[in-house]
Amino acid sequence: MSVAHDEFPMIRANCRARFTAADFDFVVRTLARSKTDHVSLVDLLSDVETRDSILDHPRLVDAILCNALQQAGIFDRKLCDYVGSLLETFSRANRLQAPDQIDSHGREYISDMLIALTRATPEQAFLLRAHAGNYSLFISGIFHENTQRRSLRGAPDIDFYEQVGRTNYQLVASHATARRCELNDVFEELAGRFRDVRLALNQLSDQLLNLDDDMRPSLCL
Repeated sequence: MSVAHDEFPMIRANCRARFTAADFDFVVRTLARSKTDHVSLVDLLSDVETRDSILDHPRLVDAILCNALQQAGIFDRKLCDYVGSLLETFSRANRLQAPDQIDSHGREYISDMLIALTRATPEQAFLLRAHAGNYSLFISGIFHENTQRRSLRGAPDIDFYEQVGRTNYQLVASHATARRCELNDVFEELAGRFRDVRLALNQLSDQLLNLDDDMRPSLCL
């Protein structure tokens, strides 16, 4: 079995670098509610340090992912950015199915990845394990209620996804590719604090997300 790079695209901590016009519009509109905290689009686009300072503004933090992570005691900007990229990637992935179908599909999907690992090259193994960790975090974080409900009928439960996620993040943290991409520290923290991040995503899912008619998660902001 060969694992194509585009089949399991590597997620990086670069969510801020891929903001769309709608994202910047949200930032401007959110901060415009305050006379003292307003910001212009020029400020957001002109300088990276200025942009990061603006994006770390408490008013925005209260409205997006970082709020949930910070409430869980997770303050590392790089980790927050990685989780943001993970959510953005999986939320628009064509392979994401409706919640009633996603758990049984996830069981086959993860088992397929574990089988593929027995024939994978070191680079392929890195991509597979990183994807298994990301997939486990997304399923147990965003679709936790569905996962718990289906586990009563014999499907994998939250503990299963936590174990898969922690194990695979820990293994990729020491991989040369992780060090080369400067993600080894992110993977190490995800391995050590998988449950904390998962619980933060549970809270985010419960409070800030809704499922559209096509069952894709979207922010309610």
